[in-house]
Amino acid sequence: MRIEGETATNTDPTGRWSLVVPLKPLAVAKSRLTPSSGALLRPRLALAFAQDTVHAALACRAVRDVVVVTDDTRAGAALAALGARIVADSPAAGLNAALAHGARAVRAARPGAAVAVLNADLPALRHTELTRVLDFSVAFPRAFVTDAAGIGTTFLSAGTGVELHPNFGGLSRARHLASGAAEITLSGIDSVRQDVDTGDDLRAALALGVGPYTAGRWAAGVPARDR
Repeated sequence: MRIEGETATNTDPTGRWSLVVPLKPLAVAKSRLTPSSGALLRPRLALAFAQDTVHAALACRAVRDVVVVTDDTRAGAALAALGARIVADSPAAGLNAALAHGARAVRAARPGAAVAVLNADLPALRHTELTRVLDFSVAFPRAFVTDAAGIGTTFLSAGTGVELHPNFGGLSRARHLASGAAEITLSGIDSVRQDVDTGDDLRAALALGVGPYTAGRWAAGVPARDR
């Protein structure tokens, strides 16, 4: 995907960030959202969340490329159409193994790449806010953003020559702090914090203003033929 105002190529092997976005198979993604969305709409929303996340990330001037780690062929095709590179979850050993695998895939081609992980469920993501986070992260070997609930993590970065050491899931804020990563406490980055696991999370994201894919899917609901 070419972003207006930027060159189509970048030959600097260490320049700009590569983002790794993990995505579960849609059939099992966002299971806690089912009471609010229903079983039929839930996987469609999971894909829409990922599309809005990747779309916003690729519009970010600080981002060189986006790697999505997933085994879901439907999601992979939709996200590749936006300009993401799709990498199979060959470890198949959980979220953190998938993230480490994605970082290795980036650095196989660009050994000096700065790498950041971004959750796939940030439907309100603003590329301007992500740019601020990435620019701030440059000053630290590793840095992270805590989720809106204050206990998890939505973003983790590792600078040139630094291992990512992801520790996502559950009380990951405490684990990333304990690992020595710097917590990013910038104001005005609500869209980077607002992941969606539950109906309350979705309502909060809708209040912030979601991207076009989530907005369209939420407005359309479940197609009549699938009810």
